[in-house]
Amino acid sequence: MKTEIVTRLKREATAILAELNDTREPVLITQYGKPSAYLVDADDYEMMQERMRILEGISAGERAVSEKNTLSEKDARQYMKKWLN
Repeated sequence: MKTEIVTRLKREATAILAELNDTREPVLITQYGKPSAYLVDADDYEMMQERMRILEGISAGERAVSEKNTLSEKDARQYMKKWLN
């Protein structure tokens, strides 16, 4: 991962974004020597957001199973039949 200081980002944003577009390598922006932000390609960001939504759904399902908050197959079919009609 590439690292840039915020001052360079301010001065050369177009060049940094062009390089990001070419390489698709995230850029860590630092301010006062500490991580401040990440620049990522827009398509990569959207893909990460979709992955997070999927993982959150899996987590919710696992939580429902552990809390025994699930339906039997028969009940689930009836529920889905009502929901889809």
